[in-house]
Amino acid sequence: MSYTTDQIKNVAIAGHGQTGKTTLFEHLLFAGGVIPRAETLESGKTASDSTQEEIDRKISIYASLGHIERNGTKINFLDTPGSSDFSGNVILSFRASEFALLMVDGRSGVQIETIKLWRNLDESAKPRGVFINKLDNDQADFDKALADIKEKFKIEPVPVTLPMGSGGSFKGVIDVLNEKAYLAAADAVEKEGPVPDEFKDALAAAREKLIEAAAEGDDTLMEKYIENGSLSPEEMKKGLIEALAENKYVPAFAGAALNNAGIIPLIDFIAAVGPNPRTAKDAVLGAESKTQEFPIDPDKPLSALVIKTTYDQFSGKLSWIKVISGKLAADAEAYNVSESKKERIGKLYTCQGKKLEEVRELCAGDVGIITKSATLKTNDTLAATDTNLNFVPLHLPEPVHSVAVNATAKKDDDKLGEFLVRAAEEDKTFRYVFNGETKETVISGMGELQIGIILDKIKTNQKIEVETHVPKVAYRETITKKSGAEYTHKKQTGGHGQYGKVVLEIAPLPRGENYQFVNAIFGGAIPKNYIPGVEKGIVEGMAHGTMAQYPVVDVEVKVVDGKYHPVDSSELSFKLAARNAFRDAMRQANPTLLEPVMNLTVFVEEKYLGDVMSDLSGKRGKILGQDSAGGIAEIHAEVPQAELLRYSIDLRSITSGTGSFSVAFDHYAPISGRSADEVIKARESFKVQEADE
Repeated sequence: MSYTTDQIKNVAIAGHGQTGKTTLFEHLLFAGGVIPRAETLESGKTASDSTQEEIDRKISIYASLGHIERNGTKINFLDTPGSSDFSGNVILSFRASEFALLMVDGRSGVQIETIKLWRNLDESAKPRGVFINKLDNDQADFDKALADIKEKFKIEPVPVTLPMGSGGSFKGVIDVLNEKAYLAAADAVEKEGPVPDEFKDALAAAREKLIEAAAEGDDTLMEKYIENGSLSPEEMKKGLIEALAENKYVPAFAGAALNNAGIIPLIDFIAAVGPNPRTAKDAVLGAESKTQEFPIDPDKPLSALVIKTTYDQFSGKLSWIKVISGKLAADAEAYNVSESKKERIGKLYTCQGKKLEEVRELCAGDVGIITKSATLKTNDTLAATDTNLNFVPLHLPEPVHSVAVNATAKKDDDKLGEFLVRAAEEDKTFRYVFNGETKETVISGMGELQIGIILDKIKTNQKIEVETHVPKVAYRETITKKSGAEYTHKKQTGGHGQYGKVVLEIAPLPRGENYQFVNAIFGGAIPKNYIPGVEKGIVEGMAHGTMAQYPVVDVEVKVVDGKYHPVDSSELSFKLAARNAFRDAMRQANPTLLEPVMNLTVFVEEKYLGDVMSDLSGKRGKILGQDSAGGIAEIHAEVPQAELLRYSIDLRSITSGTGSFSVAFDHYAPISGRSADEVIKARESFKVQEADE
């Protein structure tokens, strides 16, 4: 069946690990009638956690797509991983959705990943709600969780459903919008009934808050609310739709997903009130790569964005696609803007977890899958015709953990590379590069868990044994004072000889300016046609410094004089003279080592703050500042890269696995003393080993 844009809702289910996302996804599909029963994580049979690595570890690793129909509306749900190691899957799911539902454990309240996800949603002002789960467990407290959300996010969540009891006395939820009660049923869909008298006061108070939220959606409604003190049911629904689309309030849902509690009211609210794709906008790159809004519109020509690439052992390559405008039809032709070539669209699918369901078309706002496309890749833009339209790529976090890898058997190195390339295509937060400077293959990701799963999968499926070690750091060399040198390259071997004399001066540049070449030759001391040879020699000289043979940066080189021979001079002669002159000058310019320094942001519970700060000081870190809110601390620091190569492991140990961090290159800074001596010694050892090979 084909659904129009007005019949589609897209919801990303996200949150901290172990908050019940996959369980909720499973019970939504069950309540929607698309699976015969809701399976548990322990069974290994859930619709979304279908890969062997997910079944074995009992965690979500990949985003999963499923859909139900409610009152003529198709609701696409995307189940996402809770671990920060797989945050790329959460971000692509947010991009595909107009509404995010954040899961909160009714016992634990807001946790670190919830805060990070909330901030990500703030960047696009995406509408969101919270589902307070596990209210049938002891110590769960709906009101306390709401208060925690209010404290940490400085918003007043608006209850759309209320719990009837808690812990052992939890019976189900009340639908505030429709004034109905739903009784939990472990193995069946919730049963609708009247609201018990004991909860009618709470319902009245919650309904008043819901009416206030609805009034925020429209100035006319606000005037009516002020005048009359209430709104009609039709006005209330209209206001709630408009206010949610503009992210003016955060609906809060109560439930216990494992016992089918709070599922039907959640579905009904999304179907009736959840943001329509027409209210949303994507982003395209305009002139000078500036971001411009692009509305989701069924009436415009086709445009779509590839949000994910996966490989299935039965179906082959799967390209997940969000249709932004127009209509994508099976067995049709489209234009791949990113590759500048026509793309033949074969079969189209939607899915329920791992089960593909063939469809004839996908309308604007829908999410589906193209199979077996040889050229489509994540972040590609599809359009109806050749166009300048280009959607902004997924904004993914930078990797925080790196390891150097190689196949135990050298004959497997090429094969290993092929599968690492594929892994990087499937997960854009995973990087695979060969570092020519250190002669290492380095893979990087969001954490040890993500990298370990990728390597285990290659080992299991491809029978390739892999060795890993801490990668080498790319140090640099520079100078700290001015100096000069001259060098004459002279060689006579019969016939034409080689002759070139170069006199140059070097001076330090501000950090980050890399290199500047100045030709200060007057009077033809070095003919113009040999100047390119001089610069080539300087660039070659900068490739290997004089301290530890690391590349040289932040140096101005001025060629001030020289001498040539009308017969024996050549570009090669001047290149060799310039290279040696540069090295001689550098030795006299008080050279120093530079190390990469990273900008680090750490998220930890406040009880670990002292231990984390102490650890960073021991890592030569410079604390720039910290913020705390609701028991969660955010630390900002600058730390040398060499100290962070195993930080994901260190932080996990310090915080019992609860801390997380982001890291990005910031600048190069001088390094001296024992630290510099150790770097030079290690480099000398590496060069000896390299020469032996």
